[in-house]
Amino acid sequence: MATQSKSTRVNEPFGKAAERITEFTDQAAESGKKAGAAYLDTYEKVVLSTLDTYERSAAATNVDWVSTVAAAQTGLTREVTKAYVASARELVG
Repeated sequence: MATQSKSTRVNEPFGKAAERITEFTDQAAESGKKAGAAYLDTYEKVVLSTLDTYERSAAATNVDWVSTVAAAQTGLTREVTKAYVASARELVG
């Protein structure tokens, strides 16, 4: 029957604790990625929905220059939002 040295028996709890810490860290990182992705999805939907409402409101005024300015503003903001969200999604992984 093999005998364990005293140092091996002492180190076992530390090894198990290190494994649990690693598992916890991995789970926390995965949860963070999921939360980040959910945040980005929600952010994008809210901004795009707000822009749609803004553009429809401007069109409802029946004033051409107001509609034109609103369309330009919303177009730029849409592109910036899409670029921001795409870049953030790459970082989140």
